Amino acid sequence: MNKECASGLLKQAQAQKQPLLTGLFEILSINSERGEAEAGAPYGPGPRKALEETMKLAESLGFSTETVLDQVGIAKYEPEGTEGKPYIGVVGHLDVVCAEGEWTTPPYEPAIRDNRIYARGALDNKGPVLACLYALKAVRDSGMKLNRPVWIIFGTSEETGMEDIPAYLTVKEPPVAGFTPDCKYPVVYAERGRSVYELTFADEAQAAAWCEVHPDEASLKLDIRDPEFGILQLRNRKQNGNTVTFAASYPPATDAERILAILEESLPEGAGTALVSDWKPVFFRKDGPLCASLQWAYETVTGLDGTPVTTTGGTYAKRMPNIVPFGPSFPGQKGIAHLPDEWMDVDDLMKNLEIYTLAIADLATREL
Repeated sequence: MNKECASGLLKQAQAQKQPLLTGLFEILSINSERGEAEAGAPYGPGPRKALEETMKLAESLGFSTETVLDQVGIAKYEPEGTEGKPYIGVVGHLDVVCAEGEWTTPPYEPAIRDNRIYARGALDNKGPVLACLYALKAVRDSGMKLNRPVWIIFGTSEETGMEDIPAYLTVKEPPVAGFTPDCKYPVVYAERGRSVYELTFADEAQAAAWCEVHPDEASLKLDIRDPEFGILQLRNRKQNGNTVTFAASYPPATDAERILAILEESLPEGAGTALVSDWKPVFFRKDGPLCASLQWAYETVTGLDGTPVTTTGGTYAKRMPNIVPFGPSFPGQKGIAHLPDEWMDVDDLMKNLEIYTLAIADLATREL
């Protein structure tokens, strides 16, 4: 993409600042914590309401919409000549974690203080995914000719198991390429795998003794290293009576079955272990067209080094094929999303809007 075209797109993005804030505040005002399942609302009335209102918002912006199995919403831009072609997918979520703890202002009454938006979901993930929606509007308003459709995809159970995307994939094809705005910058080309194990012992005393003897990865012979991902990490260990559960964040140098075999070797007679769940690592070529496109968009807007990175976290990229994590947090920002007084800087939100505008336009026009 040439500089003149990029400059025109950025001007369109900048024109979306106030509309984005207005639309975002509407959606932030909805408590979309998971609740009891109801007819038409598998994750409770809160996520369902957020989905319904977001679809109305997308329609008010001129996009066609579709709701898939009451779990996922789609805002579609399919310019003439792109109908039926493989689509670019941007996948975010409208559900939020519980708003616990002490808040300066109520978590579902969004407020701006010191140029920061305070609300549950401001950063994770309503702010970023709505920035993508308005970025798509900027691309459309620019009149730029696209080679592919673009869908903004809104999930509703990312925080509680990501069951929504497997359901979506039972009736929809995955995107040909895309990203999830639910991690960090620069573009993340790879995610560690994440597996969960349950160990069962003869009694509580045996479980406690095993935990004492095996306090870390090295004691279990699980200090497995990868030159790009670093060392395997065990997390969230919990003992409950005679059972012990924990998760392994593992690099591509190993797999869940190998970890299971090593754990079995550590157990005393009469104890057993089971693999509860496993999400495989995500891995893309750093120099491939997807990462190259997103790196270009990030560097063009920020002027920063956009060399692709890895993450120990887990996003929709583990569930939706052909997408990578991309934004919204900038280098040095972390630990904000799930805390009381969750916030997102207004200037950062607008910078995300600009980055996502270039990213969407470039992905929808370049060779993949």
